[in-house]
Order: sequence, then structure tokens, then C-alpha cells
Amino acid sequence: MRNFQKESLFQLIKSLSKSEKRQFKLYANRLQSNSDTKFITLFKLLDKMNIYDEQKILQSKIVKREQLSNVKSHLYKQILINLRLSASTKNKRLQLREQLDYVYILYNKGLYDQSLLMLQRVKAQAEKLDDTAVVSHALEFEKEVQTQYLSKTSFAYVDELVNKSLENASHNLTKSKLSSLSLMLHAKNVHFGYVKNNKEYKEITKFFDSHIEEIELETAGLSQTYWYYSSYLLYSILVQDLLSAFKFANKLIELFFLSPEMIALHPVFFIRGHQYLFEILFLLKYRSKFKIALERFESTISLPGFPRNHNISPYIFMGKYNNKINFHFLEGSFQEAVPLIPDVLDGLAQHSDQLDQHNIMVMYYKIACIYFGAENYAKCIEYLQLIIDDKSLRVHQDLMCFSRVLNVVAHYDAGLDYEIEKQLKKTYKFLLKMDELQSVQKELIRFLRSLTDIYPSDLKQAFRKLHASLKNFENDPYEKRSFLYLDILSWLESKIENRSIGEIIREKASLLIR
Repeated sequence: MRNFQKESLFQLIKSLSKSEKRQFKLYANRLQSNSDTKFITLFKLLDKMNIYDEQKILQSKIVKREQLSNVKSHLYKQILINLRLSASTKNKRLQLREQLDYVYILYNKGLYDQSLLMLQRVKAQAEKLDDTAVVSHALEFEKEVQTQYLSKTSFAYVDELVNKSLENASHNLTKSKLSSLSLMLHAKNVHFGYVKNNKEYKEITKFFDSHIEEIELETAGLSQTYWYYSSYLLYSILVQDLLSAFKFANKLIELFFLSPEMIALHPVFFIRGHQYLFEILFLLKYRSKFKIALERFESTISLPGFPRNHNISPYIFMGKYNNKINFHFLEGSFQEAVPLIPDVLDGLAQHSDQLDQHNIMVMYYKIACIYFGAENYAKCIEYLQLIIDDKSLRVHQDLMCFSRVLNVVAHYDAGLDYEIEKQLKKTYKFLLKMDELQSVQKELIRFLRSLTDIYPSDLKQAFRKLHASLKNFENDPYEKRSFLYLDILSWLESKIENRSIGEIIREKASLLIR
């Protein structure tokens, strides 16, 4: 495990762009008459390193061992100060907080008139930007100032200030409850996946009903409305009510296009909202709407005014490539998706510090599916193995489960008969341990275990029998999730008709007019 305390400064320096490094050197040289101060020399040394090496720092004799911690802390602080100075000219949220600091400075100088005047401007701007945290700080501070300034303030204004403060506190509480509910639902989805039976459906519905906060949509701000729609959307995804999920995903996205200035202020919300929309359209196989939404999304994020930084870039990467791949899956154009893989791997490497384990494993699964559809089974197995070898089990249980099932199928298609029995035992053992064995999986595992006993002349009939059996589960509310991760019916049809799985999916896509 990484020693974060030791590497935090190094990671910060490596996250700087060329222009940010240049700005910092200019800033640092202005701080001291001697440009070769210890902290700037340490900065230059760390900037040249590819891997953090404390021994190399000590050998350079820039600082003594006992001084190193203090010099590193000072350098870290100065980099952040410089980043704030440069970022505040572009970031409206930072500008608001900077102005709030000025309000405190004026107050401490006893300049109450100027302090209150600036506070009103900050409060008005924060309300416009839906920055409820700054509004809350401004209102609380104004009440503090008014206790020393009350003789010049009317009772009506004080009454209005108190009511605004109470209203804002109530608004923030509702927003906090909704964002907490949304986070919990997202965590349930990431760790456990869709509901698997009626018991789980009742449990998640009871949980949702007991935590959801109804709001007045006409008066709610963007962030409160966002978390409200997000909560209903995530609940709908968990219980696999895809039409309801589509409705709330659309509502969530239109929040931004109705107030375009909010896109730059909440870029992560904007991208995440699209991720939900794309996921639903993919599950509904709504190819035409998926294409339109993807084109609009790519057009918006390519605009010059769309924010780009180390926090947002990974979301842009995932939003772009995850859904380019999904569109190829909808079309069945697996060979055409293969050229995307090098860009995906480059992106995963570039954003490895920002992306969580779940997102990385999802991309590995999609790469494996591309190779499976393109009939490159060796590469498919290679990327599935990266997921299977993850022993932490902190990622989506459904993802871990179906990676193993697809791995067995890929071994069969690759003709690795000597490996199949071993893979089947491992998969069966894992599924039992995870309590994930659904009827579709049981049927599939039972079939694959019997393959060695089936004569080649009887194989197509066996495929037809399995296809007929699995077809009964296609619309089952709890069994159909198996087909969301692995299109086993199309795979069986490809075996029965001696055609590629891509060809089968393309034919289905042409018949499904959406």
C-alpha cells in the first residue's frame, strides 16, 4: 500500500501542468531574493523524479533529514497558495470564498458598512450560483455583524434575515438528506448490483421510502433538484424499473440544458447525469436516442468554456469512451471497437490516481467483451483475469460474478478444453460463496459441465435446448440482469446458426427500430 504521507507532495507536483510549474517558479522566486532557496530547489528535484525517492533527496544535501519534513510542508503550502491565486481568476466558487474572506478582513478592521455591503454582494452571487454553503456562511456571519450594528437596522430587515436563515438551513438539511440517500443507493449499486429477488426488492423499497425527501420543484435550487432526481433514478436502476429510470435521467439532464450557465459550475453533476442516461438507454437498447445523446454530450464537453482539470478529466474520459464502447455493443460492431482499446488503456493509465477501482474494472470488462465479440478469446481471457485476480471484492459483485461466467464461455470458444473443468469448478465455488447463483447461471454452468459428454453431432440440439430454457428467463424481473452483463442468447444463436455473435447482434439491432 502506498505511503500517502510520504508521496502527497510528489503527487501534487506531478499533477501540475507545464504552465502551472512555470507560474509557481515565478511566484516562488518573488518570495525570496535568492531564487535558489531550499524549497524551490526541492521542487526542481522532485519534478525531475519519475518515482519518489527520499534517499535521493537526502543524498542531494538540499536539506538535512531533520529539516526535510518542514521544508516539504512549506513547499506543499506554497504550491497550494499559488494554485489558488491562479485558479481564483477562473473559478467562480473560489472567487466567492475569496470575497467572503475579504468580508471577514473588513469586519475585523471595524469597517462594518463596507463589510456588510460586500457581504450582500457575496450572498446575492452565491444564491445565483446555487452555492448554498456560501449562502449559509454569509447569513450566519451577517447575523453576527448585525448584533453589533443593530441600531442602524430596521426590525423588518432583522425579521427577514432570520426567516431567510431558517429557510436556508431547512433547504440545506433537505439537500443533505437527498445527497446522502443518493450516495447510499449508488454504493448499494456498486457493491451489490441490481435487486436479485423479491426480498431484496422489498428491502430496498422500504429503505428508499423511509429516506426520500419530497421537495417543491418550483422553488428548489439546481443542486437540491439534482439530488432529488438522482435518488429516484438510482432507486429505479436498482429495482430495474428502466422506464422510470429513463424518465428521471432525462429530467436530470434537462436541468442543465435549461440553465446552461450551470454546466460550467457543476461539470461533474453534468457528466454523471449523462452517465446515468447512457446506462439506461443502453439497457433499453434505445440506439437512436443513445446516438443523439452521445453526440450532444461530446459536443458540449468539447466547448471552450467547459471546465478541464485533474478532477473533471477522468469523468470526461469515462463518459466519452465508456459510451463509445456501449454504442458499438448496441450495434454489434465489435471489430470496429477494437481500435478504441489503446486510447482506453492510455486513459486508464493517465487517470489511475483519480479513477476508483470499480471504474477501472468496468473498463477491463468492456475491453474483454470487445475482444470476445471480435473472437479474440485469448485477449478476452487476459482482461477478465485482471478482474478475477482482484481479491479485495470491493467492486460490483455482479461484475465479479459475470466476469467468471464469461471467462468459462471464452475458454470454451477458445477450444481450451483442458482448462474448462478447472474454470468451471472455480466459478461454481465463487458463485456459491457470493450467494449469486441465479437460474440463468445454474443452467449455463450445468450445460458447460455436460459438454464433454455430448457428441459433436448432438451439439446444435443441445444449444437449442439451452436457448429455449434460457429464453423463459429473458423477461423475468430478477433473472434478466444476467442478460445485461452477458448476451448469452445471442452467443447461443451464433452457435446454432454458425455465425459470429457480432452478426447476430447487428441483425437484432436492425430489426429493433429504436
